Amino acid sequence: MSRRLGQLAELPVTVLKGVGPAKAEALGKVDIVTVLDLVTHYPRRYLDRTQQAEIADLRDGDEAMVLARVKKVAARRTRQGRSLVEVDVFDGSGYLHCTFFNQPWRAKQLKEGTEAVFFGKLERYKGRRQMTSPVVDFIGDKTGRVIPIYPQSEKAGLTTWELATWIDEALERAGELVDPLDETWRDRFDLADRSWAFRHIHVPESVAAAQTARKRLAFDELFRLQMTLVMRKRAFERDAKGILHRVSDGELLPRFHDALPFVLTAAQSRAISEINADLAGPHPMHRLLQGDVGSGKTFVALSALLVAVQGGYQGAFMAPTEVLAEQHHIAVRSFVAGLTVGDDATLLGDRPLRVELLTNRTTAAERTRLHGGLVDGSVDILIGTHALLTEKVEFKALGVVVIDEQHRFG
Repeated sequence: MSRRLGQLAELPVTVLKGVGPAKAEALGKVDIVTVLDLVTHYPRRYLDRTQQAEIADLRDGDEAMVLARVKKVAARRTRQGRSLVEVDVFDGSGYLHCTFFNQPWRAKQLKEGTEAVFFGKLERYKGRRQMTSPVVDFIGDKTGRVIPIYPQSEKAGLTTWELATWIDEALERAGELVDPLDETWRDRFDLADRSWAFRHIHVPESVAAAQTARKRLAFDELFRLQMTLVMRKRAFERDAKGILHRVSDGELLPRFHDALPFVLTAAQSRAISEINADLAGPHPMHRLLQGDVGSGKTFVALSALLVAVQGGYQGAFMAPTEVLAEQHHIAVRSFVAGLTVGDDATLLGDRPLRVELLTNRTTAAERTRLHGGLVDGSVDILIGTHALLTEKVEFKALGVVVIDEQHRFG
């Protein structure tokens, strides 16, 4: 029977052989508490024995990983009082001098005869090949063409070979894992089976297999995150109360469309219809409008703002830069020129639709005038930058907000 990942989250790491209270405490220091935490503790790199570098072949500036045996260890204090551990290692092709500053425990860890993987940048010092404070990983007696090397906490007393042993046991005992993606979806996105991915990210047949496994597991993480966001969005839209905008019985939007010097494209008309349907609904709308440059996104966005205005509400249009805000202000004013909105305070019962601009360059006097128009409702559409987000900007009845190039706001 296949297991769900959630079931692994219910199993403490102490169910695995060799994980007693002391090791469980050490694992807890690196946030590994359950079996699921363990199997999702992925290797940070791999040692490919068919591609591993030899010390004799390394050049200055190379960033490399070598498997070598410790030949000599010396510890001392520098003139500045810093601890310095110097280690000479040999891989059969040549010697490498490694220096570790302020890591006195390296002298006991890297005893003569110890075999380890050293990862760092090669440099020359007094004619010798040297790495300064390289990353050190111990692989124990692990064999195979590709050896996983895990993030480890040496101070917590964890080693790569211990983690690999426990992960092997966890995967073996877990067996087949439920895959939420059926074969059709996996083929569509060129993804591996979930069980295969977990096995091959930890015990890969090749570096290419590990990369394929990582692609699948990365997809799962992004998919899970996206699903969470979608569910939150739907819950918000379901529970929050929105504005029932007047769409079908308003006159402003039809007048705007009739006055355009061109006919809306099928895509523009479809987008406007879908947005209007949301605006007429009982829940708040949150939509992404996407299109190429020049595809007419501004007309679609302006149509949504006019739906708000024709129902007695106000609209806000926020752009990421002052230049864009000014361009939108000029364009929108030209598009709505000649349009009027109802106003009982005027003799004829209507007034020109009012579009204003607010940026950091707006003067204090102009800001005061704009703030007054927003509060009394005489400003129908306000266009601006993040200046719209200040506390002093208060609307009488804000109905629709459009954010241009939202990703640029951070």
